[in-house]
Formats: sequence, structure tokens, C-alpha cells
Amino acid sequence: MVVVTLQRKKCIGCNYCEELAPGQFKMSKKDGKSVLLHSVEKKGFFTLKSPDESLLEPCKKASDACPVKIITVKKI
Repeated sequence: MVVVTLQRKKCIGCNYCEELAPGQFKMSKKDGKSVLLHSVEKKGFFTLKSPDESLLEPCKKASDACPVKIITVKKI
């Protein structure tokens, strides 16, 4: 199980996440911030839980590239 979390309010719109993991992230046309696709929002945190372990590598790269460190990726 792969768990990806995004703190969207802190996003600065750099677009690295979408470039490195386009299947999981898109940039909002409305406010220019990152959107974690298929996620559930709770208290400002957007979380995606997936059994698909192929998400781990691209999401980890997006997390590492994020200049404001608002993406976390865990394998549980």
C-alpha cells in the first residue's frame, strides 16, 4: 500500500510534482496549485491510498523535488 499526502494550502505552484508524477498530480487552472488526483481531503491534507506500488517511485521523486516539502510518500 502506498500513501501519498499533499498539504495543498502551502503549495507555491512550481509544477515539479506534475512533471515527475503526472499520473498523480495536476496543476489547478483555478489557483495554480497542485492537485493530488483521486485523493480524500481531511483538515487541509489531501491523501491518496493505493495498492499500486508503481506509484511509489514517481511520487517519491515529486516529494524529493518539492521546494516547500509538502508532499509525503509512505509505503505501508
